[in-house]
Amino acid sequence: MTSLEHALSQERDYHDLCRAALTAMTEGAATRVVTSEDVSASGADAEALGYELRSHAKELRELPPSPLFFGRLDHEDGQIHHIGRRRISEHPAAPPLVIDWRAPVSRAFYQASAHDPQGVAVRRRFGWAPHSKGDSADLTGLEDEPLTRGDPGASTAEGAITGTHGTTGTTDPAGTGTATSGIVAGEIERPRVGPMRDIAATIQPEQDALVRSDLAESVCVQGAPGTGKTAVGLHRAAYLLYTHPQRIRRGGLLILGPNRTFLSYISEVLPALGEMDVRQSTVEDEIARHPVRVQDSDAAAAVKHDARMAVVLHRALYARVVTPDAELSVPDGSYRWRVPLGELRRIVADVREEGPPYAVGRERVRTRVVRAVQLRVERRSGPTSGSWTQRIGRSRAVSAFVDEVWPKARPEEVLAGLLTDPDGLLDGDGKGALHDGTGALPDGTGVLPAREELLTEVERTAIRWDRPPRSWKSAKWSAADLVLLDELAGLIERPAGYSHIVVDEAQDLSPMQCRVIARRAAFGSLTVLGDLAQGTTPWAARSWPEHLAHLGKPRAAVVPLTTGFRVPAAVVELANRLLGVLSVDVPPARSLRRDGELTIREVTDVVAATVDAVRAALTREGSVGVIAADADVPALRDALGEATAAADDGRLTVLAASLAKGLEYDHVVVTEPAAIAAAEERGPHRLYVALTRAVSRLDVLHHRPLPPELTHGPRQRYVMPG
Repeated sequence: MTSLEHALSQERDYHDLCRAALTAMTEGAATRVVTSEDVSASGADAEALGYELRSHAKELRELPPSPLFFGRLDHEDGQIHHIGRRRISEHPAAPPLVIDWRAPVSRAFYQASAHDPQGVAVRRRFGWAPHSKGDSADLTGLEDEPLTRGDPGASTAEGAITGTHGTTGTTDPAGTGTATSGIVAGEIERPRVGPMRDIAATIQPEQDALVRSDLAESVCVQGAPGTGKTAVGLHRAAYLLYTHPQRIRRGGLLILGPNRTFLSYISEVLPALGEMDVRQSTVEDEIARHPVRVQDSDAAAAVKHDARMAVVLHRALYARVVTPDAELSVPDGSYRWRVPLGELRRIVADVREEGPPYAVGRERVRTRVVRAVQLRVERRSGPTSGSWTQRIGRSRAVSAFVDEVWPKARPEEVLAGLLTDPDGLLDGDGKGALHDGTGALPDGTGVLPAREELLTEVERTAIRWDRPPRSWKSAKWSAADLVLLDELAGLIERPAGYSHIVVDEAQDLSPMQCRVIARRAAFGSLTVLGDLAQGTTPWAARSWPEHLAHLGKPRAAVVPLTTGFRVPAAVVELANRLLGVLSVDVPPARSLRRDGELTIREVTDVVAATVDAVRAALTREGSVGVIAADADVPALRDALGEATAAADDGRLTVLAASLAKGLEYDHVVVTEPAAIAAAEERGPHRLYVALTRAVSRLDVLHHRPLPPELTHGPRQRYVMPG
């Protein structure tokens, strides 16, 4: 038996030991739930204990079957630690057999290098058969990487990785200095079939630094295609849940994606990491006060998503507050207490100046009016009781006064009034200036030019209802209206916030959608993920500082990820040619992938050529995605449905370019790039997205001339040496 075979045999035996321990942990957790029913404790304590035990048992039962460890650290002091997706031990008090990848000691697995061994003598990576459910026999290879304090100029991995898994470790051929492992490369390049996988086994040092950012720190990741920004966000969520369980539980953690297709794609990542009950949603789902029943014109939607609407809505709401015009007389038995007009005006003005939520301001006015009456009573008759204060506060006279100067408000009522008559809130010149003349929004964020007009006549016409409803109760709302209703609801009463929110594809959010998130993260932190080059909405961000101001985190650090692990270098180079026409300042992406295939072909019949390309792709392993301009999808779907019915086993997806963002396929066929680029104002951005969905192979088929940016370079089949 060779040394490698002996090492594999030992590790398989150890995995069997870990599997037995995990089984015992699962059975023990269920037993503790049953026996805890007899625990002697207060009702609240018993409920809390029961929740903890049930949750732990549920997590263990629902863990997806998978290998129990993917790495090992042999420390210089002789300690050995196996690293996996969760902690496994034979007994709660016993030393762990497997250490959770999020534990502090595991950080060295991702960060240690020959330049900084961090006390590690050898880092071992394990190679498992694809799609392994965790059978020990599926452990097929290992690589040992000695980390010594030798020549400081030596590569981390060069000449140091041993073992077998079908590939060997190399240094980055692009000259970045990054070392790659054969096992890591094999895992990254494994065919993409089904939902997104976790990357706990392959996290790179720069990704790990982001994942382990402190809970109080908001971070923005400007990630080029294939750099793993989505995975970084999800793994940061898992890390924070592990590191700060009590703080996260109090406020909650939210994952926001661009659409439900994307959420479905990432849905299995957190459960694979042991986190089962994380809310994953979209901005639209979070603000769904009413069903969307109408669609705005492009012009109306653009106005409603503009940051100026925050000022317009603030004005619309607070226009309801009026200055008192008479003194207040409050009956109290046989006596009447009078509050002078000047004092009433000061009360209302002071509350407005303090700027509380509208509903809080209303009650603050009530409280101060009651206090004004109370002072008069106490000067005359002595101290009052709590019941007296409540009675006066709810008296008809005080309630009528509050209703007159600070009336109740519903978001729907306010917005319906604005959309019925947008001119009603503007100054006499028909345009109107910001309420304080500084350009600051009502919550203090300085993201508008000073004295910018609110809405022009054209913009007011765009949002005005053609046929106003009889009342706000019968109004039909658009998707953009729901964003405005949420803004008003937040002005009236602050929403419950989250401890942390992960926002993916953030570059496509409008300023008003950003404010939806900012309200929910007012006392929490954000992980903002995006790529300015992939911004495809009419209001997509052009710079991160301005966008982060709308998100309420202007001081968040912007960290670029430019080194890709998913998209082959030839494909990245092709997509980079578009950066010059995208009007965004982002660094070009680069890839560690020197394998992959890129084919660019001019064809007579695009549909027929697509059928041929898909048939060929289906003979190989992995998923296949056909991406086309939205208008071209029906014809392609019909042709491919007939031509590939026998060969397609669920691996083929035909989708519009507008739905491709965030998805990935082993083999991608992009048809008529010029049609994608010309289909909308930000068509070149959409094309950039479509070209970067391929993991291994990209076919570009066209009959129309290619966009000029893509004509420089290889026009025929080009296969990178692998």
